[in-house]
Amino acid sequence: MSRNSRGAIAKTAMRRAPPSYAELEARIAALTVELHEAREQQTAMAEVLQVINSSPGDLAPVFDTMLAKAMLLCEASFGFLAVYDGQRFIPAALKDLPAALVEYFAAGMDQPQPGDPRWRLLAGEDLVHNLDQKDEGAYQTGNPLRRAVVDLGGARSALVVALRKDGALRGAFTLYRKEVRPFSDQQIALLQNFAAQAVIAMENARLLTEAREALERQTAPPRYCRSLIRHPATSHRCSTRYWKKRTGSVALPMAP
Repeated sequence: MSRNSRGAIAKTAMRRAPPSYAELEARIAALTVELHEAREQQTAMAEVLQVINSSPGDLAPVFDTMLAKAMLLCEASFGFLAVYDGQRFIPAALKDLPAALVEYFAAGMDQPQPGDPRWRLLAGEDLVHNLDQKDEGAYQTGNPLRRAVVDLGGARSALVVALRKDGALRGAFTLYRKEVRPFSDQQIALLQNFAAQAVIAMENARLLTEAREALERQTAPPRYCRSLIRHPATSHRCSTRYWKKRTGSVALPMAP
């Protein structure tokens, strides 16, 4: 056997050598962390779905729960969820914002300007991940919202995820860290999942509101009856006309 062949066999044996005890411990530790994070995420999503089911049509507790869970699992310092009505972004949930920034938002949220994350969402992007808010053109050129979150809130790294329904922008999740530290791929995917659930909750609330309004229109007496029924002399005529409109019959039902 040639020297080159023996060398190749030795290298192959080295590559196939079993991992050391330290390497195994490191792998187990990494897998344990991943398993713990996965369980935390599953628990958080289950709690969010429970809030959605228990609060039909009421988005406030849903948004508050989503934001709190997202901040916890994404290790964010503060954040907010804003809805977009087609013209303006409106804060729908805020958490752990510094007092100075809360006071700033009380006067109304600054609307998007070129270069800031929400402007980019309006332009079609679904995700904006800023490593350092202070080291970007939006801050250096005096963008009002960027200056506010950095100077008043102490924000550095930021993650913004769009809420979209059939391509239309419905809002955005925004999370901030007070240190320069990027969000992990797993945390980004988690926030995108929360955004998808928020869109579903918004759509469910819209459909429920429309159904309630339609039912009210079907069951409410006509406007002329509401005015005539105040007068005893015309109440029977009003009832007859309303019953005929609903059933096609002029005979009123007999009281039991």
